[in-house]
Amino acid sequence: MTREFTSFDDVTIRYHRWDPAPGKDSGMPVVVLHHGFIADTHTNWVRPGVVEVLTRRGRRVVGIDARGHGRSDKPHDARRYGERAMARDLLDLLDVLGEERAHLVGYSMGAVTALLAAAQDERVTRLVVGGVGAGVVELGGVDTRELPPELVVAALLAEDPADVPLRMAGLRIWADEVGADRRALAAQGRAMHQGPTALADVTVPTLVLAGADDPLAARPGVLADALPRARLRTLHGDHLTAVRDPTFAPAIADFLESAD
Repeated sequence: MTREFTSFDDVTIRYHRWDPAPGKDSGMPVVVLHHGFIADTHTNWVRPGVVEVLTRRGRRVVGIDARGHGRSDKPHDARRYGERAMARDLLDLLDVLGEERAHLVGYSMGAVTALLAAAQDERVTRLVVGGVGAGVVELGGVDTRELPPELVVAALLAEDPADVPLRMAGLRIWADEVGADRRALAAQGRAMHQGPTALADVTVPTLVLAGADDPLAARPGVLADALPRARLRTLHGDHLTAVRDPTFAPAIADFLESAD
């Protein structure tokens, strides 16, 4: 089921809801999923089987399509973007849902967004962040040493894909394959979060998930060590393939079920 709400700055945000498998409602907090850059709820969470595993275990699940992505509105003004704006959308979503407690799961851009949200709202009682590592501690967000914003923007706005630098070719191909609004993505690229993230304020139990070959999640132990109550789990794969590791979805579900 897809629904929508109007954000603090009049952007329409759409989200998707799934009920637990019949007769299996666990009574646990809703699980809210936030995807990564270019992706959406379907590609990041439905296709890899995360939603299926969670609902089969009796969880209520909500996936938000971030501004500029999926079915949400796609303004082209960089002032409408950045993970802080997306974190505000997440917390507004909890208001819309009327939830007093939530478990929050984010990947890549969504992981930075989830950390920002968890640092400021006590309704988030358990957290999973994937596809990020030391860059969050050292730079405040997605590791821009591996994903320079200026190259991201240039790759997305190039008229001819042949003009895209080889380093960014995969990103451009993926954006075209999913039919993304490249101008909207470029606006997010310009607003990519950098700067302090209040990791010490993320006091809830947290799981850091990282692909062993993911350059955007390099040295994930640095991030886990910076969070007061975090544990680390590494998976097979890189930034795109780690979500397809057979242990990815069960690792999320197991952690969200475990005792604090």
